[in-house]
Amino acid sequence: MKDLQLVIPTLFGLEGLAADELRRLGLEEVRAENGRVFCAAAPVDIPRANLNLRTGERVLLVLGSFHAADFEALFEGTRALPWERFLPKDGAFPVKGYCLNSALHAVPACQSIVNKAVARRLGDHYGLETLPETGVRYQIQFSIFKDQATLMLDTTGPGLYKRGYRAVGVAAPLRETLAAAMVMLSRYHGKDPFCDPFCGSGTIPIEAALIAKNQAPGLNRTFAAQKWRWLDSRCWLEAAEEAMDREYHGAYDIWGGDVSPAAIEIARDNAAKAGVEDVVRFDVADAGVFRRTEPYGRIVTNPPYGERMLEKQAAEGLYRTFGQAVKALPPGWRQFILSSHTEFERTFGQTASKKRKLYNGMIKCDLFQYL
Repeated sequence: MKDLQLVIPTLFGLEGLAADELRRLGLEEVRAENGRVFCAAAPVDIPRANLNLRTGERVLLVLGSFHAADFEALFEGTRALPWERFLPKDGAFPVKGYCLNSALHAVPACQSIVNKAVARRLGDHYGLETLPETGVRYQIQFSIFKDQATLMLDTTGPGLYKRGYRAVGVAAPLRETLAAAMVMLSRYHGKDPFCDPFCGSGTIPIEAALIAKNQAPGLNRTFAAQKWRWLDSRCWLEAAEEAMDREYHGAYDIWGGDVSPAAIEIARDNAAKAGVEDVVRFDVADAGVFRRTEPYGRIVTNPPYGERMLEKQAAEGLYRTFGQAVKALPPGWRQFILSSHTEFERTFGQTASKKRKLYNGMIKCDLFQYL
């Protein structure tokens, strides 16, 4: 019975991809908004979403939503929700959240009100004046947007982009969820040669390998809700077995290159941690002399932007030499290049077939698509 509601926050621009992922998992009533996706769910769908989502940031369980233009409304609305269904009497329930375009705008005060309302509800239910909060953590999140409050429980813990394979990074790392989105937008499914000539710590090729193998990105990590008493541990085992049954096993041509030997060593180590070292290879290589002779393939890459790693002039020189290199590729090669540089197309030497706005952290970028 799907009597629960989940909300999946995403990076801006990835809502549609996350919605499609949820539909492929068989979830219903999927609805995308700016920066988040809602769906109906059963308890078993909580582990399925956490294990399988590539482009979502976390999986939040919605307790309820109500109008809250003042502290009294926030207190009473929060207290009216069925917290005892999910939180045991010893559960720890820290609160965090945000307010936007609302009469209530002091986040610490709202945190305190929500905490007191939940404590009152649980105290009344369990017959306790003081709750011990010595048990498992149940992280409460709230959002108040245009005076509409939504109360949620975070089932994920550390964000879904923390796959568990990247213990060490290099300068200006790309979030795993965004890397996966770039691979998905390139429509790569494992058949074509796949290259990232600016691979850094290997995030894009590793995400491509996970996609090629159809390997669930969350299999190598743990989640907050695994310790929750009301969610049967068998749900997690069944979700993991289901995910592993869907994996593919084949030969793939996935390559990453970088001028930094240290970055390549990190990329190889990360690939081993992700369990894809057998299907992705990394080499010290200069993107300015990139060459491939196969009749078709995909380049998906995130070159330095200028404001983060190189001076703009150096970045433009890099784009220019890389653009000259890819012009020599056979016509079947497609390129998907993420950059925030406003003059990227001019310096690269080609006008993109399509552009899609994405965000790398707080940096607004375009995914330049050469089809």
